[in-house]
Amino acid sequence: MADDTTDTKSSNQMWGGRFASGPDAIMEEINASIGFDKKLFAQDIRGSIAHATMLAHQGIISAEDKDKIVHGLNTILSEIESGNFEFSRQLEDIHMNVEARLATLIGPAAGRLHTARSRNDQVALDFRLWVKEELQKTEQMLTRLIAAFLDRAAEHAESVMPGFTHLQTAQPVTFGHHCMAYVEMFGRDRSRVRHAIEHLDESPIGAAALAGTGYPIDRHMTAKALGFREPTRNSIDTVSDRDFAIEFLSIAAIAGMHLSRLAEEIVIWSTPQFGFVRLSDAFSTGSSIMPQKKNPDAAELVRAKTGRINGSLVALLTIMKGLPLAYSKDMQEDKEQVFDAAESLELAIAAMTGMVRDMTVNTARMKAAAGSGYSTATDLADWLVREAGLPFRDAHHVTGRAVALAESKGCDLAELPLSDLQAIHPDITDKVYDVLTVEASVASRKSFGGTAPSEVRKQIAFWRARN
Repeated sequence: MADDTTDTKSSNQMWGGRFASGPDAIMEEINASIGFDKKLFAQDIRGSIAHATMLAHQGIISAEDKDKIVHGLNTILSEIESGNFEFSRQLEDIHMNVEARLATLIGPAAGRLHTARSRNDQVALDFRLWVKEELQKTEQMLTRLIAAFLDRAAEHAESVMPGFTHLQTAQPVTFGHHCMAYVEMFGRDRSRVRHAIEHLDESPIGAAALAGTGYPIDRHMTAKALGFREPTRNSIDTVSDRDFAIEFLSIAAIAGMHLSRLAEEIVIWSTPQFGFVRLSDAFSTGSSIMPQKKNPDAAELVRAKTGRINGSLVALLTIMKGLPLAYSKDMQEDKEQVFDAAESLELAIAAMTGMVRDMTVNTARMKAAAGSGYSTATDLADWLVREAGLPFRDAHHVTGRAVALAESKGCDLAELPLSDLQAIHPDITDKVYDVLTVEASVASRKSFGGTAPSEVRKQIAFWRARN
């Protein structure tokens, strides 16, 4: 007996203090998913009601049993929503928790619910329904973010700011035009969301474990009842497919990247060195030691959330990459990644929408910075091409000499005397000064999609009509 006792203690120590009962406890810990998949309770119950209704319609179960099942499921839904449902880890997942409670409520009729289905197609249905609803929510949130940018763009269609390449002053643009760049980005994100909804709009229920079922079910009926366009067309692919989850994470990662780029600009713009924008107190914090500080924490956290979303995408791609058809238990690890990414994306979009609407734009500071770094140099080169007939490469060379001279004198191009400009090229006239202001520069960019205020307003009108 002593030897047996020693072996048990040794075994428990080997498994670790958390798993006092040995391997069985470890199996329960690694196998249970109720800790996170209980989030799918509404989708699980909705799918079961549709399935039971179809079974009764097809004569597979009685109408009496169907009514008991539906009533019991609605009772469970109310219990969960009110916080009066006790989830059990021993029952592993949301499906078994609901089914066990249903058996307690209605007795043997509960056992008929699982006819012609498997947990494989059941979880595929629940998860697909949840992702579809999350995509619809994301679409609405992106629409609100786009609307916020459209309002700021309309407000600042003529507000001049420096446009950057390599984070160096390049050419003057308007803040409205800059805002519209993000409208385009988030508009593409919304298009991807809509396409993803179309891709996943197929009902998995009825694929059963992997081969379909011999019962005379009507998969088109359940698809319609659950709001899907049609049922899936291959039972093996149905239970092994997580493309819809990966596509959601891909969309989230791209949108997160766009949000992060914007967050980075807000962080830079709100520094005293730039001073382009000031965030409201609602989206800033102070320092614990430096009373003068106002930190753009909300923007920084949006930037950080992108890393979490990217990690979720890589994790699920890695989980799925080596799985043979059809279902493998590895796929239980899909949901936490999607749930976390969805929460991060929702929070990031909401925070960014608030920041865009609340921030104060310092138009005077932007305009002063717009003329720095000889941002109208290209306008001088273009004038030489139009008015003096120079080839652009020659005009580029002449402009470079003018910039060098202005640098040596510590002045802007518009401040160079005409005699200095004519010494560089004799065909330059005093009309050149008409194009060397930042206002003239942006007003001249009237090409389709350009920064001229008139073009910015056209694009705002276009987007308002489709938003």
